[in-house]
Amino acid sequence: MAATLQETLLAPDNRPKVIADCQTLIEQEVSDKSGISGAAVKLAYKTVTTFASGIIHDMVESLLPEMAEQLEPYWADFAASGGSEFGDYLAKRSDEVSESLLSVTDKRAAASERATIKKAYGTVRGGAAKNVSSALPRLGALVQKYMAA
Repeated sequence: MAATLQETLLAPDNRPKVIADCQTLIEQEVSDKSGISGAAVKLAYKTVTTFASGIIHDMVESLLPEMAEQLEPYWADFAASGGSEFGDYLAKRSDEVSESLLSVTDKRAAASERATIKKAYGTVRGGAAKNVSSALPRLGALVQKYMAA
């Protein structure tokens, strides 16, 4: 039986590489943003990474198991259908996949006891699906890289 996403992505040999690749993906996505909203995203990212240098790594490490769990049914369907590019597969289902992934951060924000976290998350949540959707082709390629190895 083929390994699950969690088994593969969270394997001790892969996990640090997956986390590093996710950080690179986030940096690429932030860099690609343009316009007024892109400038706001870039400023927020720079501010957060300046004042809490390891926060992106820690966030990715913390969210990775649940994100892999959310992606599992999509990977299983993709693999069963004999698709060639997981990123394309995810992009074609962007609304559904984005909401599925955001359910992880929604749950985390709701569980937070810090009002400022809840408020800040509530402010960015509206545009989050668009940002997640734009990252799906890269995310799919990242996942496929490890699953094909």
